[in-house]
Amino acid sequence: MPEFSAQALDSLRQPLETGEVVVARANAHVRYPARFQLVAAMNPCRCGVGGPGRGACGRAPRCQSDYQRKISGPMMDRMDLVVEVPPVTAADMALPPPAAGTAEAAARVAQARQVQLERAATAGESAAPLNAQASGERLEAIANLDGPARALLSRAAEGAGLTARGWTRTLRLARTIADLEGVESVRRVHLAEALIYRRVSAEGSSVLAG
Repeated sequence: MPEFSAQALDSLRQPLETGEVVVARANAHVRYPARFQLVAAMNPCRCGVGGPGRGACGRAPRCQSDYQRKISGPMMDRMDLVVEVPPVTAADMALPPPAAGTAEAAARVAQARQVQLERAATAGESAAPLNAQASGERLEAIANLDGPARALLSRAAEGAGLTARGWTRTLRLARTIADLEGVESVRRVHLAEALIYRRVSAEGSSVLAG
């Protein structure tokens, strides 16, 4: 992702936020639908080997910070998930394949999506039935946070610098995690996992999804 120009990356901010592209000309503004899913990847630094202990990057940690700074804070704030991927070791290669594969994961996603559609139909919300489209009072209502979860979210907003956009996206993600587990209300454990996915470090590669 950092190999693209800052201008190209920042041009994605509006459609990621609103789901549309606005083309401005002298006499008119034209809006086009542009709701999409962005999946991107980045190395920890230009060298591709990362932080301390790896032995190959002599400019750590500045190499990492310079490289990752190419992605602006507002752009990173629009990422729902940031997953750190550690290097694959020889021991990892020797492990047997996981019991659950792509088909099982797809079935869980389809089931969670169906739960969201049914929830929206029950509430008479046909315009924005999915968690990713919920905001404001509707998002608060469907999240149905318990006390410990709400306290954790408040602490994250105050202590970890969670922005208003980050608050909304964290809540959406926590609601989806709870749906994947088949749980009616968002609990502290779901919110804690959602907050983990909003962090990115200089160690390892990262896969980002917005």
